[in-house]
Amino acid sequence: MTKDLVRYSMQLAMLKQILARKLITESEYNAIKKRLMKDYQILSHFAP
Repeated sequence: MTKDLVRYSMQLAMLKQILARKLITESEYNAIKKRLMKDYQILSHFAP
């Protein structure tokens, strides 16, 4: 479980960098984030 959480966190951090560089839109970011949460069975995400 801990390994999965670290992997999820790393992928989310990279996704945020891609968004910050305007390589994806906010809606694409949200869709990918939602998919990551589903894949890693994350029920809620409180960080912006």
